[in-house]
Amino acid sequence: QVQLVESGGGLVQAGGSLRLSCAASGRTFRRVEMGWFRQAPGSEREFVAAIGWNGDSTYYADSVKGRFTISRDNAKNTVYLQMNSLKLEDTAVYYCAAGASYGLGSAREHEYDSWGQGTQVTVSS
Repeated sequence: QVQLVESGGGLVQAGGSLRLSCAASGRTFRRVEMGWFRQAPGSEREFVAAIGWNGDSTYYADSVKGRFTISRDNAKNTVYLQMNSLKLEDTAVYYCAAGASYGLGSAREHEYDSWGQGTQVTVSS
């Protein structure tokens, strides 16, 4: 099982940027797909972005496409979410998750079996 720890959240003004990091432990990291999800207060958790096991495929929710970029550095056991042009509606707890071996990236929560503790992102006006 992959263990994950998110960092990089904080308070930022609308239009600003943040980069989230997810540090992974476990020997399987290099061969599993990774995803970012978020949950706002009173809302269901939703898909944000996903990346395939080797970084060659990426997928984004329509709400963040063109603003967010997911990437990974397998040598450092880390996945990133670069968030630009942040909006008030991006405010949420952001979670990283590890999924299937050799997966290409998935938007479906049930395909992920390891989750981080979450990091808070708050966007102010």
